[in-house]
Amino acid sequence: MEIKLPTLIATSVVRGSQQGESHGGIYVVDFEHRTGQQHVDWNTSSIDFEGRGADRGLRGIAFDDDDIFVAASDELYRYNQAFEIQESFRNRYLKHCHEICRMDNRLFLTSTGFDCILAFNLDTGEFDWGFQLQRALGKWSGYTFDPRTPTGPAPVNDLHINMVHVSESGIFLSGLKTGALLRVNRKWDVSIVCELPPGTHNARPWKDGVLFNDTAADCVRYVDRSGAEKAFKILTYDESDIQFAGVDDSKIARQGFGRGLTVFQDRFVIGGSSPSTITIYDLDTNQTVGSVNLSMDIRNAIHGLEVWPYST
Repeated sequence: MEIKLPTLIATSVVRGSQQGESHGGIYVVDFEHRTGQQHVDWNTSSIDFEGRGADRGLRGIAFDDDDIFVAASDELYRYNQAFEIQESFRNRYLKHCHEICRMDNRLFLTSTGFDCILAFNLDTGEFDWGFQLQRALGKWSGYTFDPRTPTGPAPVNDLHINMVHVSESGIFLSGLKTGALLRVNRKWDVSIVCELPPGTHNARPWKDGVLFNDTAADCVRYVDRSGAEKAFKILTYDESDIQFAGVDDSKIARQGFGRGLTVFQDRFVIGGSSPSTITIYDLDTNQTVGSVNLSMDIRNAIHGLEVWPYST
């Protein structure tokens, strides 16, 4: 049986760009026809230009009926399907957001600048719950707080939380410096699901194992409970084809930087990388199905990535 490949929505961030230049945007990618269309070009004067990457571009993506929610660094936007902004929401504890996900009537957002997870209530339009992750004396813990009050945590970015996944089994989170995929249960106890390589992005439970971007090793990995793994090397290009090579002296803007990850039909893994490329991998056949490139600018990197849920 021939499988129809999905349409995807992706966000990108741009490292090292200057004021007046694009800082990424929102794309819809038709994998059947290997085409991509940019619907939003994110260029705003409110971007903080101190340092590289921190406040630039758009991040996580989630859906609520006909609404598309997209996170920027410290603001949550509600778009319609014509990619027109309908509303935006801020909170004093939302800083350097990376990823978001939906569970029931709430969106969960990583607040990297506070080592926190925040919950946004889709019914009330408020951020009404927060959880700060902590580690002391080698033990994981955390506490809940009300982000509607000024008595929450102080800014801290010790763990660089960059991923959240929520299911009936709990809240799963990880970061560049957690060294593990963690689970928060209904009593707010924190436990280790599994260890992860340094620099991991997009770690989440999937099927009977764990799926993640092993960013430091330039590959996408799936590891099952027995320890057996499947790994896919991230696509790179001839250096002569790369635009703005070497412009980012922080060395973050580089080829093969894996970030952005979603799944399709319990068989396909879809990953993002730099320069902005989306690739589909088939875990059943251990093959790369194909890729779509959106930009050869090395500074332009995929961030958020989801299957487009609407008819095309």
